[in-house]
Amino acid sequence: MVLLSAQGMAVPQIAEVTFTSADRVRDVIHNFNADGFDSLRPKYAGGRPPKFTVDQRQEIKKSALSRPADHGLPFSVWSLSKLADFLVAEGVVEDISHEGLRTLLREEGVSFPSREDLEDQHRPRLRGQEEPGAGALRNRRRTPPARPR
Repeated sequence: MVLLSAQGMAVPQIAEVTFTSADRVRDVIHNFNADGFDSLRPKYAGGRPPKFTVDQRQEIKKSALSRPADHGLPFSVWSLSKLADFLVAEGVVEDISHEGLRTLLREEGVSFPSREDLEDQHRPRLRGQEEPGAGALRNRRRTPPARPR
């Protein structure tokens, strides 16, 4: 825009060529005249500031990697809701949603075990018990008996 203006092109023509409004073209030219090339570099940091400090994130990760029993809690594994409630009760954070906690833990490389892993953990096989073989389960679909003729 600035170069086109320096070449003598009118503001409405510049707006048409650059697919923007005439007001935007005027703003860019006025800012360039006032600040020079520095006006062409954006001064915004971009995006919302982080909600949690580095120390809070480390404490959340540390708590997620610990066992609830280490904190005197009566369950064996964390769920997102239990961990979120614990973090608020302990004063680590003022408030955190389950999805916010899930996102933060994913960013920190922490994952909870899947439901299947938990079921295996809580339901260990008995001694001598094996997986059923391929022929161990009979076909439940029954064919009707042949009718005599």
